[in-house]
Amino acid sequence: MPIYEYRCLDCGKVFEIFQKITEEPLNTCRFCNGKVQKLISQCSFHLKGSGWYATDYKRKTEPIWESENLEKIVKKKAELREPKPEGTSTKAEE
Repeated sequence: MPIYEYRCLDCGKVFEIFQKITEEPLNTCRFCNGKVQKLISQCSFHLKGSGWYATDYKRKTEPIWESENLEKIVKKKAELREPKPEGTSTKAEE
């Protein structure tokens, strides 16, 4: 059952009350019988446990060390590190 928060416009007290969603909002203060205003307050709703976004809907990616492409990546890096044979040039060197 939801908890609703009210503030009395006469005495200024703020109080909470358990009410069904289908119940009519309060009209009078339970302390001074003055007129009350329903407040919008922060919700204390928490999602706990497994089964939320991080475990179910988030796209899972493989770590690079488990990837089938790891060998290709290592070879490519090795090729980039190797010195070029004399007499060959690239467009950047010309």
